[in-house]
Amino acid sequence: MPPSPVPPRLLRRRPLFAATGTLALVLAVLAALAPLFEDGDARRSTRAPDAGEPWGAGLPWPREGQAAVHVDGIGGLGSHGPQAPVPIASVTKVMTAYVILREHPLRAGESGPRITVDQQAADESVSGVESTVPLERGQRLSQRQLLELTLIPSGNNAARLLARWDAGSEEAFVAKMNRAADALGMRRTTYTGASGLEPTTKSTAADQLKLARQAMRDEVFRSVVAQPDTSVPGAPRTLPNTNALLGTPGVVGIKTGSSTPAGGALMWAVQVPDRHGRQHLALGVVLHQRADTSPQEGLSAVFDSSRALVEALRHRMSTTDPVEAADTVSRTR
Repeated sequence: MPPSPVPPRLLRRRPLFAATGTLALVLAVLAALAPLFEDGDARRSTRAPDAGEPWGAGLPWPREGQAAVHVDGIGGLGSHGPQAPVPIASVTKVMTAYVILREHPLRAGESGPRITVDQQAADESVSGVESTVPLERGQRLSQRQLLELTLIPSGNNAARLLARWDAGSEEAFVAKMNRAADALGMRRTTYTGASGLEPTTKSTAADQLKLARQAMRDEVFRSVVAQPDTSVPGAPRTLPNTNALLGTPGVVGIKTGSSTPAGGALMWAVQVPDRHGRQHLALGVVLHQRADTSPQEGLSAVFDSSRALVEALRHRMSTTDPVEAADTVSRTR
């Protein structure tokens, strides 16, 4: 008696079973190998540049947003990501401080003139929608103290008070900020406020790096942004620096920024030794990390991205001859 024919329905399903099993096996193998590929990516992200490549090649640039890095004695390591203007949040305050110190220079150890807290700055102290510091009407704080309150805990009301003190109104001060940006060649930057609260204040990492190089030439500015905390006279507590990167060895500044449209933004500075033990100031700007999420998520992302760049720079500089590196940078521009 001949064998019963296999129903067509079962014949059709057998290849499906086989294909499904094969696919599952392939997926399992790929999952097992995934960590190896990830490790390879991590190794490539910190590799030394090949001959003819820019010295900044192989750095662990952030996967999103934009960044730019410069090392004194070597040169610019280039920028990464689209250099289109994006909101920069409180990184804006670096330009505020730069203009104030240019208009009212301070020497190391000087406090500068006393500035009276007006009603607007006092009223803004209790804002629940922005970063402010506790100020009372009639308080008299020095220029240095207000710079600290602007740059360390990122007090928006302190920044706007400095702007009104200098120029009579925030609008007049913003005009000074934009003129200063033009003078520095920051062609893709527009300031619309002294604090960075406005999402219409926009810039690029490359432009902000130009500002960082100028601002860090001022001794008072350098000393302020390296401070771990500050305080308001008469207030019961200290105000910590918003820059969590300061806990990383060699980091000496500079300024954070965060908002929903800006995401996380950070202008940083770190001292890194070359292979001869000589220190070099490395400056970097990372913008638009986890934009349109939350300020907290943006800050966490920008600290992670910046820390990776700082660690890679420290590792690379430890084996670098600065003369050779500077020659490489100049030839690959």
